[in-house]
Amino acid sequence: MSDTQDPYLWLEDLEGDEAAAWVAGQNARTQAHLDADPRFSGVAGAVLANLRDTRQIPFFTEYQGWLYNFHQDAEHPRGVYRRTTLDGYRGTAPDWQIVLDIDTLAAAEGEDWYLDGVSHYTLSPEHCLVHLTRGGQDATVSREYHLGRREFVDGGFAFPEGKNHVTWRTLDEAFVCPAWHDEQLTRAGYPREVWLARRGEPWSMARRVLQLPEDAMMAIAWRFLGDGVKPIDIVEASDGFYSKQYYLLNPDDSLSPLPLPPKADIEGYLADSFIVRLAEPWTWGDTEHAAGSLLAVPRATLIAGHGPIETLLAPTSRQSVSGIETTRRFVVVNLLDEVQSRLVAFEPLDTGWRRFELPTPETGVIEFVDQPWQTDILSYSFSDYLTPAGLYRVELPGGEPECLRAQPAAFDATPYVAEQWQASAPDGETIPYFVVRRRDAPLDGSTPTLLYGYGGFEVPMLPHYIDNFGPHWLEKGGAFVVACIRGGGEFGPAWHQAAQGANKPVSFADFIAVAEDLIARGLTRPAKLAIEGGSNGGLLVGAAMVMRPDLFGAVVCEVPLLDMLRYTELHAGASWIDEYGDPEDDAEALAAYSPYQRVAENVAYPSVFFTTSARDDRVHPGHARKMAAKLQALGRDALFFETGGGGHSGNTDQAQTADELARVLVYLYQRLIDAE
Repeated sequence: MSDTQDPYLWLEDLEGDEAAAWVAGQNARTQAHLDADPRFSGVAGAVLANLRDTRQIPFFTEYQGWLYNFHQDAEHPRGVYRRTTLDGYRGTAPDWQIVLDIDTLAAAEGEDWYLDGVSHYTLSPEHCLVHLTRGGQDATVSREYHLGRREFVDGGFAFPEGKNHVTWRTLDEAFVCPAWHDEQLTRAGYPREVWLARRGEPWSMARRVLQLPEDAMMAIAWRFLGDGVKPIDIVEASDGFYSKQYYLLNPDDSLSPLPLPPKADIEGYLADSFIVRLAEPWTWGDTEHAAGSLLAVPRATLIAGHGPIETLLAPTSRQSVSGIETTRRFVVVNLLDEVQSRLVAFEPLDTGWRRFELPTPETGVIEFVDQPWQTDILSYSFSDYLTPAGLYRVELPGGEPECLRAQPAAFDATPYVAEQWQASAPDGETIPYFVVRRRDAPLDGSTPTLLYGYGGFEVPMLPHYIDNFGPHWLEKGGAFVVACIRGGGEFGPAWHQAAQGANKPVSFADFIAVAEDLIARGLTRPAKLAIEGGSNGGLLVGAAMVMRPDLFGAVVCEVPLLDMLRYTELHAGASWIDEYGDPEDDAEALAAYSPYQRVAENVAYPSVFFTTSARDDRVHPGHARKMAAKLQALGRDALFFETGGGGHSGNTDQAQTADELARVLVYLYQRLIDAE
């Protein structure tokens, strides 16, 4: 479909009055349907109270004895950056010191500031770069701030708004990958240059060390600080989402390429070795290392072009490396095994790397929280669907994990059970999925069921605690289901690549297979089954809806990709060509499943609720706008709501977060519970 054939192209206009009027009208309509429901205020209030519960875990990063935490509450809706000591944190009432107040800053500068992140300079961590975003979008401004003095540094580092990548090199020098001018950008809208900027010098004196062509994807750079070895400077040049070339930056600003395969990631640096995870097989010398493997690759080996490499971990077909952390002496791996977490550690010895396992629960998911510099202390969280998160601190190699905090239970989990079921895909592959339901739920098709999925970019769907869906969905008689479909990262690179590019429809088929399995088992039926997904997951549920409109009673489609013939022309879309294919070359394959193009007359589509954000500068809100308008023009039940802030990742205040979830829940109540 060409642009001139698209009657809804004007809805991609972010500044136009006509598009703004359409959005305002849609929001008013949705508010009349959902916000006016008597249940909305109760759910929104309860979710907000849960978010602001002072017993919630304040996760932190630790630097030189200070534990830093970002916190939002009723008094500070935009949030504060604060700190306390470990002894204070262990107490019942930590003495938090506010070191940066975003509400005060936004009011003083008359800007819609939210905090995107804080980058401490590791060796002098009171010096930091504060990254601020307008309304929650991906583009940020970065400014140097002194946490001890509670002020921005006069004459310090300061960089304009853009999708920049800025990191410390030394206290007086920073790696800057700028994205504030068009000539600095790749086609995807990300930085294509790497510069070295010095404190107190104008940008005109910065030194450029790399420039990529415009059709590349992105350039970034950073410094590894090693224990007892000189710092290592790395420049990463990505020509696609999954392929890249790594370079060492030499003292004379020249670059030396590292002979790693294009589809490999440097995950850490320890004992003068790079910790490398492979996304494709790699032959070094006479040895082929399998895709998914984690390797210890000595720097000297790469520089020489030959020498030893050690395999730390070669996951099985049902395992995946979910996370990696390097401490002072150890590499710690969060290994997913049948979508359950295990912690495996490795220690470099003169005779090779020693492997040992850390004690972890049999089920559930672990996430790394913090690893203080120059220590062997690791902080991580653990939860499962029915177990509130706990925050643990352990000293390697043999320390006993200490539970620093435990999230309060949001609901009584006794009546419920969380299980892992299996569905069979059309090609015979076994697709696992999680089901959280009442133990005594009748298998007569009567249970309102919400099926959630993602299936892209090697991102796994993991069993986190459902603190809000517990009281507001399970207790209403609903079941919550999460599908671990191909395209995700549950079982490593092969699981992802099976639904990548031309094979993308495999993930849709897997998702549909899970839905059919739920119905075949008698848990639910189409009129009682809703599907939900966001971003790539929005594409998933949009595609499933147009492929099998008979299978679902409701659809929640959030910040979605939907027009796959124009996605590369919108915001960051060109960066995802490796995931989906290029419309210039693969238009026929993309059109075969693109939800926007697949919508047809005389088809009884299920009810659908589209959500997006005007500040989403990653996935253009035009995707959701156009799809909603097209369905409405055909007389179909399509609701649409667009927030003014929050961006793609929902970086906003807690009240907006609570309202967004309440709208989804009320929509599900109306479509699945109220209707017989």
